[in-house]
Amino acid sequence: MSDRTSRVALIQMRCGAKPEENFSRAVAFIRDAAKQGAQIICLPELFRSQYFCQSEDHKSFELAEEIPGRSTSALGNVARENGIVIIASLFEKRSAGVYHNTAVIINGDGELLGKYRKMHIPDDPLYHEKFYFTPGDLGFQAWPTAQGKIGVCVCWDQWYPEAARLTALRGAEILFYAQYSAWETIQRSHAIANGCYVAAANRVGHEAPSGGDGIEFWGQSFVAAPTGEIIAKGSVDREEIVIADVEWDRVNEHRTHWPFLRDRRVDAYSGIEQRLLDS
Repeated sequence: MSDRTSRVALIQMRCGAKPEENFSRAVAFIRDAAKQGAQIICLPELFRSQYFCQSEDHKSFELAEEIPGRSTSALGNVARENGIVIIASLFEKRSAGVYHNTAVIINGDGELLGKYRKMHIPDDPLYHEKFYFTPGDLGFQAWPTAQGKIGVCVCWDQWYPEAARLTALRGAEILFYAQYSAWETIQRSHAIANGCYVAAANRVGHEAPSGGDGIEFWGQSFVAAPTGEIIAKGSVDREEIVIADVEWDRVNEHRTHWPFLRDRRVDAYSGIEQRLLDS
């Protein structure tokens, strides 16, 4: 194992009806992961509540909060106490009528290193996210931490190779996906094509906050190496901390041996920024 190694932890948890209880349980999971040597810890998407986007309900906007704010302050204290990096997905209230699905990156000194606003917003039965979230406007980024340079995307972003590629081009050595649907095939392809690690945190349990059949979340949080190999994976239905040791030198090795970034035809990609091209 390389000397330049970091331990990554994905918190796979159930989320109940009470936000404060969810937050307290998440902090307990974070502390437990830190005791197990984790240095970068990622929580699942919108962990403070059940998945409220199953219906269109104006009352759900009461769950939103400012960033920075109460949650980032509390998580900053935990990060500083344990010297860890925390990635947490929050429902951001930017202003009246403008809300985002936002992931925050908190450094080991407790400072808010940055935030990523979910760029791709779905609208499907039981996933009425366009009702709640404004598409992100911060672009795709990567943040240098004491461990390595990390990038973050959220759930629906996984289906867009442009998101993973642009984040990798920012220098990300590992891509974190806070999400509900950990579809391995597309995620592993992002790892291979961009020569980086991919880590996806999912929740477990059945949630029906607005009645009806609800949604069953199926866990299986995982970490994939730059080769696409799954190096750690959670169960289908249990709460757990999924831990993997990330060898950062493997990123450089993979990108050198498989120089996909070198061979990109940047001179031939005009039009990618358009919705459709004329035939």
